[in-house]
Amino acid sequence: MPRPYWSGQIQISLVSFGVKLFTATESKSEIRFHQLSRKTGERIKHQKVSGDEGKVESSDIVKGYEYRKGEYIMVEPEEIEQIRIPSKHTIEVTQFVDEGELDPEFFEKPYFVVPENDVQAEAFAVVRKALQTTKKIALGKIAFSGREHLVAVSAATDDKLPGMMAYTMRYAEELRDPKEFFEDIKKVAVDEDQLSLAKELIKRKASKFDPEKFKDEYEAALREMVEAKVKHAPIPKDEPAPASGKVINLMDALRKSVQGDEAAAGKKKAPARATAAEAQKGIELVKPAKATKPRKSA
Repeated sequence: MPRPYWSGQIQISLVSFGVKLFTATESKSEIRFHQLSRKTGERIKHQKVSGDEGKVESSDIVKGYEYRKGEYIMVEPEEIEQIRIPSKHTIEVTQFVDEGELDPEFFEKPYFVVPENDVQAEAFAVVRKALQTTKKIALGKIAFSGREHLVAVSAATDDKLPGMMAYTMRYAEELRDPKEFFEDIKKVAVDEDQLSLAKELIKRKASKFDPEKFKDEYEAALREMVEAKVKHAPIPKDEPAPASGKVINLMDALRKSVQGDEAAAGKKKAPARATAAEAQKGIELVKPAKATKPRKSA
């Protein structure tokens, strides 16, 4: 198991237990680019320099805060480490909210939460089950990566996965006001027939979410392009986007979409019925040939 990203306590009133957080995501992209000089093809190197000193070693670099134009105060790494803030070591749960109450735009990054050790497992399991049965999410704060994050802790719904999930969240002040972008949208009256067809289209295309069905097609196309260049083969090019044509009748588009979905569904079922029918027909038409006696030689 990899090293935990964060270790500490979850505290709910007088109840506390040790946990470890592990990052739940990883980069799967295998295509890596370096910066090269177009003229020479050589790789570009980045050096850290200062005006008077020239090249500066990493051990001699500290953080600086510009408190006045061109004037800085230096901050050593040890000084940042010694900042006193409770959420560096403890997620203090301040409230619980319903699962559906948190809008998706607030969620940032997921983490796996496991008990620190077997001693902490009992309290961990009780809190997990309580969150699961009440369908609540715990909110608190956690400090890492140079800032304090709002964090949501929830129970995994699958009992085969007896852990919990933590999600760092964005603060309200980090999100732009949607009114600025939505207020100019033209208000229209929704036609009931069009709405009915739209709902039918959604119903026909609704299915259980399967994350394995979705792949990074951009990564695949990028790999195809790179492999073509390595082999000096023609490079696949993107098809130009279709030009915006006339505005089609929405009712016709909805109706054809539903009909198209019906036809597609019918084609999926047709082969099985046709095969069975053909098989039965074959049984009726193909009759065993009469046995013939071998001719005697003269």
